[in-house]
Amino acid sequence: MVGSSKVKKVASDAVAFLEVLDTAGVVADLTNQVVDQSSKAKDIGLVEYDKVISPELVELMTQARVTRQSVSQELYFAKNNRSPKLFISARATLLSEELVILLIEDRTEAKRLDETRRDFVENISHELKTPISAISLLSEALQIALDDPEQVQKFATNLQRESKRLGALVTKIIQLSRIQAGDLKGEIAVFDLGHVIDEAVELNQFLADSKGVRITADTPSGIMIDGDSELISMALKNLIENAVLYSENNSNVGVGLSVVDDFAEVAVIDKGIGIPVDQQERIFERFYRVDPSRSRDTGGTGLGLSIVKHAANNHGGEVTLFSRPNLGSTFTLRLPIHQDDQQKDTK
Repeated sequence: MVGSSKVKKVASDAVAFLEVLDTAGVVADLTNQVVDQSSKAKDIGLVEYDKVISPELVELMTQARVTRQSVSQELYFAKNNRSPKLFISARATLLSEELVILLIEDRTEAKRLDETRRDFVENISHELKTPISAISLLSEALQIALDDPEQVQKFATNLQRESKRLGALVTKIIQLSRIQAGDLKGEIAVFDLGHVIDEAVELNQFLADSKGVRITADTPSGIMIDGDSELISMALKNLIENAVLYSENNSNVGVGLSVVDDFAEVAVIDKGIGIPVDQQERIFERFYRVDPSRSRDTGGTGLGLSIVKHAANNHGGEVTLFSRPNLGSTFTLRLPIHQDDQQKDTK
């Protein structure tokens, strides 16, 4: 190529600028031969044997060259069948008469979040529709039955149940939205996990008593955690509440606390209906219910375990499940314990 040293200098200067911006970019000549590329482009794996490996991206560079205008496209890209598929935004534009520059932005996480938000809105719309419709119908029925005290009592009771269900759903949605946003609004501090577990047990005591379920807790004090005690309390309340709701009347729910490998482990154990193995991977998804008909009876929103999962993740922990149908379930919440400066130095 005529003036190849000059071309290489232009390409090198452009890539140096991209390195400063930490942007993935490729500079190619008139034959689509790659003259230079940024380190981020190398990380993505855009180029092989001095050629851009994606036919769509090569076509994009050709369009820029032919139209002499900037052209852009969003597409999926993977270096090979074993590499993760990325969703990228690509823009090609002329850098000079001999060169075209291709800029790549990895939008995989942004697209995932967009899809999550869309699914979340769709799920919320569906879930809210049921109790709202029920409240509307019950209020109309209540007006019609004003002269029948027995019917009024029946419809009023049902109306109160649906109102509580709607309120619980809205509350859980707000909680989950706050946790997913990483909004640890409470004070971030060191707290005694045993005390927080005792509070969560107390919050479920009325529900347990109404079902004749006995909650036994082994929660030694002195196991300290860094984080938001309010969110962890919320997560533990949901775990214990689920255990009570899906246990048979007059049964037992156990809550235990121990330390394993610098992690505090809170195990919530029930002898309830259990969860089929093929559904256990989905149990922490928003709005997922193993048995929707039973959830309507218990007032479940399908959000409680999702809140537990996100609260655990936000604190550097995890939640795991062991369950078998008709034998019960054990949910284990693992959280890193607090380490003072002396403990950290010995690691």
